Amino acid sequence: MKRYCLAVDLVDDPTLIAEYEEWHTKEKAWPEIMKSITDSGITDMQIYRVGNRLFMIMEVDDTFSFERKVAMDATNPKVQEWEQFMWKFQQSMPFAKPGEKWVLMDKIFQL
Repeated sequence: MKRYCLAVDLVDDPTLIAEYEEWHTKEKAWPEIMKSITDSGITDMQIYRVGNRLFMIMEVDDTFSFERKVAMDATNPKVQEWEQFMWKFQQSMPFAKPGEKWVLMDKIFQL
């Protein structure tokens, strides 16, 4: 098992942040998105928030790669629709590459 941590910023608007969180509840999350996540080899995913910054922890199996996930997402219309919808709430970090949302974080400490 491997673990990856990523971060992205939300638009700093309390109403939009609350709506973003609502879309990530079990009742509102799109089943096609949940399936695309597990189909890519992600076995667990958690998202935490502080202020307008999100922190994602992904645990993946041996079938997962970022390249494979990107390729799968590119051919999935529902994932493309979800990603476009999420841009309403998300914003790129100042140091992100053009069009990049979630930025892979470097592990700097482990006990």
